[in-house]
Amino acid sequence: MTVIDNHDALLQEGDLSLSEAGARDYFELLKPRVMSLVVFTAFAGLVVAPGHINPVLAIIAILCVAVGAGASGALNMWYDADIDAIMTRTSRRPIPSGRVSPQEALAFGLVLSGFSVAILGLAVNWLSAGILAFTIFFYAVIYTMWLKRSTPQNIVIGGAAGAFPPMIGWACVTGTITIESIALFLIIFLWTPAHFWALALFKMRDYEAVGVPMLPNVAGERTTKNQILVYAVLTVLSGISPSLLGFASLGYGLAAAVLGAGFLLCSIGVWRMADGDQKMVPAKKLFAYSIVYLFAIFSALMLDHLAGVLMSAGGAA
Repeated sequence: MTVIDNHDALLQEGDLSLSEAGARDYFELLKPRVMSLVVFTAFAGLVVAPGHINPVLAIIAILCVAVGAGASGALNMWYDADIDAIMTRTSRRPIPSGRVSPQEALAFGLVLSGFSVAILGLAVNWLSAGILAFTIFFYAVIYTMWLKRSTPQNIVIGGAAGAFPPMIGWACVTGTITIESIALFLIIFLWTPAHFWALALFKMRDYEAVGVPMLPNVAGERTTKNQILVYAVLTVLSGISPSLLGFASLGYGLAAAVLGAGFLLCSIGVWRMADGDQKMVPAKKLFAYSIVYLFAIFSALMLDHLAGVLMSAGGAA
């Protein structure tokens, strides 16, 4: 049975019967680990944006982003249930394991999508809601349904979906898209390829089994390692950019440079790794560090902004 046949069979099965899913199963559909990163970067964008937002509206905004991110995850799991059933790291997800039917996952994702966008627009502003709607569409349709199975550049283009949250947070406060919010977008956008290609290197067999054209499977390990190094350099530069653009201090710039040096060293480790290395230790190290890097960069931005606010308040006093 082909992957496409598998996909159609799962959908038909979901149309015929409903599962006895529990709350934990639906929560797992939201991809909570991915959601946490999305919420964190959206919160960072909201915090560092100039201006003020009512705390209640800020909470509503972050909740809407969380629900929207979860909706994207549910729609992704609905469409990818066929390949999730084959890949070792995803075979126990709610749909392939039979705990949630595809029909339920689709309905769940669509309802949450509409709810999150509508509430954000009504409560905060329609620009942020529009970006959230586009983010859900981009991840569920452009990336999941089109790019993921058609091109080895799926992660490069599809990475935009994960890069929009800080722009949403920024738009919630300012009602605008500016060069600063684009800089925040670029940090995540340029970080994504090295992060996911590191994962793809040590999960090559999984992707090969389901026919997803990840770069290591299509272009080979050496090309992937070269591109990881290129994107690592771009990630380091983008991480420093808030300081260069003047909306973060020199202290932040130094912290970003140190964090970036760690990212670059891990990437060099992958680049120097022998082709065919079965253990893939450098790739696993880069994947783990890349997550730490992104959390640390946005934490540093928020701390830098808070320090600036406190200094301004102290000077005014």
